Amino acid sequence: MANRSERRKQIQQQKQKKTILGTLIGLGVIAFLAVAFSSLMKTASNLPQQTGITPAEVNYPAPELALESLAGRTESLADYRDMVVLVNNWATWCPPCKAEMPTLAAYYNAHAEEGFMIVAMEAGEPRDQVQAFADQLKLPFAVWLDPDGDSLKAFRNSSLPNSYVIDRSGTVRLMWTGEITKEALEKYVTPLLDEG
Repeated sequence: MANRSERRKQIQQQKQKKTILGTLIGLGVIAFLAVAFSSLMKTASNLPQQTGITPAEVNYPAPELALESLAGRTESLADYRDMVVLVNNWATWCPPCKAEMPTLAAYYNAHAEEGFMIVAMEAGEPRDQVQAFADQLKLPFAVWLDPDGDSLKAFRNSSLPNSYVIDRSGTVRLMWTGEITKEALEKYVTPLLDEG
């Protein structure tokens, strides 16, 4: 009987030792991960921060494209020859599309007198919905309706938002997929305005 009692005691003591050892190892792993994470965050904070998506440089003729504007007229990209044109494909339901609209509007307002135009091609929403969106944001540039996705097909890019910059000679020079920042517009589009 005494042997069994001692044996049980030994088993309980071994279990307690294993539990304590497991807890210590677990705490050690947590402490290690905390130090590693802290070190990683310090390293990351010293890296230069990305300020937007860099455009791809391209070189091909602008597509022939004519659509109805919110103003009710059929307009063509050819109507804007001799200007630098940023074609922006977007939709009212697309969060990054909505997020970049104030940036595009501010850049347009700052550079319109230099021969800059934005043509915002709305990908498939009804006219009244697009009009309400444009009115709410007071969009100062051309907004075209693209119910059949003609612009997406012409530029061969169905991701939204996407943007293409056409120079004064009618050549597509830059393309973005994703939200555009003010810094990127100034860095990449402004030099094309200066080309004259």
